[in-house]
Amino acid sequence: MQDGSGSRYRSMSERWNLNGIGMTSQRTRDRMVQRLRDQGIKNEELLTELACLPRHIFVDEALSHRAYEDIALPIGYQQTLSRPWIVARMTECLLELPQRPVRVLEIGTGSGYQTALLARLFNTIFTVERIASFQNKTSSRFSALGLNNIRMKHGDGFEGWPDVSPFDAIIVTAAPEFIPEALLTQLKPSGCMLLPVGNCNQQELVRIIRTSHGYQKESLESVRFVPLLDGVV
Repeated sequence: MQDGSGSRYRSMSERWNLNGIGMTSQRTRDRMVQRLRDQGIKNEELLTELACLPRHIFVDEALSHRAYEDIALPIGYQQTLSRPWIVARMTECLLELPQRPVRVLEIGTGSGYQTALLARLFNTIFTVERIASFQNKTSSRFSALGLNNIRMKHGDGFEGWPDVSPFDAIIVTAAPEFIPEALLTQLKPSGCMLLPVGNCNQQELVRIIRTSHGYQKESLESVRFVPLLDGVV
């Protein structure tokens, strides 16, 4: 945080109980992490960050007691916070790359939970959100957590953020029916994009690597995400 922002940081921290209590306590986070480990998440650095990150502040207070269950939770505007396993799985895919990404573009800020996790693991996060109402609250959460390596944009996710491209990695947190061409062009050579692709009946998590000859595509597993919509609101 910059000098003179201490009072702001304290006010943001007081707005949410970052440590949690009862069903939002550290013990509950630890149980979530153990469940993720049992489900095959192996990266210990990632698991440590998940144990520290207060997921309960990224949902409405009425749902905070369910924040550490392995379920998706509504965040308004027909959007959801993905279940912990898919957040961990997509993040681990980036950590498994031969070279650790430095500049990461996220499409779909939402409540900011995935963004905050990325910001703890990678150098600079650029995140695009089409719903303007999400941004003030997510910005406050990032401030409360002391995260100052996140750049936010209100914009159409299909367009990405060409003005600050290229990126080492792109992660998309909603499902287009087809892979957006504009996002592919914003990858660096050897860069990686992770995204769910498909319709409401069938989706798959896809990993795309930009090569010297084009793009290498790999389907990882079946998933279920809200659709990626165009435009802004």
